[in-house]
Amino acid sequence: MESPSPASPTPASTTPIVCHVTRWYFRRMGMLAGLLLVFGLLFLYDGVRGYPQSVALAQKKAWFTTEFLPSFDTAKKEGRLEQWIGDAKAKGLPTGTDGEPPRWVSYAAQNGWAEDPKLYSDREIAEQFWFAYGCMTGAVIVGIILLLNRRKVLRGEADHWVTHEGVAIPYADVFRVDKRKWEHKGLAYAWYRLNGGAEKRAVIDDLKFGGADQILERLLSRFSGELIEKISEPESVETPPAETPQ
Repeated sequence: MESPSPASPTPASTTPIVCHVTRWYFRRMGMLAGLLLVFGLLFLYDGVRGYPQSVALAQKKAWFTTEFLPSFDTAKKEGRLEQWIGDAKAKGLPTGTDGEPPRWVSYAAQNGWAEDPKLYSDREIAEQFWFAYGCMTGAVIVGIILLLNRRKVLRGEADHWVTHEGVAIPYADVFRVDKRKWEHKGLAYAWYRLNGGAEKRAVIDDLKFGGADQILERLLSRFSGELIEKISEPESVETPPAETPQ
């Protein structure tokens, strides 16, 4: 749809508009950096301790099942059960009760171990370090982005606005504005050509820059190009059923 013709500027509409980065943006990005750091530390812990401990415990369970328990059965058959029990106690190993063999479930519970530890492969352990490095690198990148955005502003002047990247865009060079995402996401897109050059797009982000709605309002009052906006669907009117002739 075509926007209305630009109106003559009033003194109030020529006052510079300066939009700083909002606290919401810093809070959201800070939370993202924090989550990435937490996940990175968790992956690092699994790579350094969590997974290796699980592997060691899984190997201990395998030894318990394939070597320790068969030695109990052998000692019992050969009449050396008392000697076997004495040796096991000396090593701090379970001995069973009433002539029954010890059980891994009880032994693990007694020591606070997992009943069914997982035997991770070397590749799975190495992956934890890669995930950790990836998350921590992401946290650093987000932190750098936060620092770079600390002093950025979106500025609106009487005849142009300046993006947070420092690009000055005259309102008269804008030929299309898309504000379909403005209502729910605070985003508007403006297409422009500087000095008849290539077509480019600028973003007006009201969630990131507080007061960006004023710049959008000033832009819309200064240009006469195509305005794309959300159009409400007309409510359907139900037609009453036709009367049946008597």
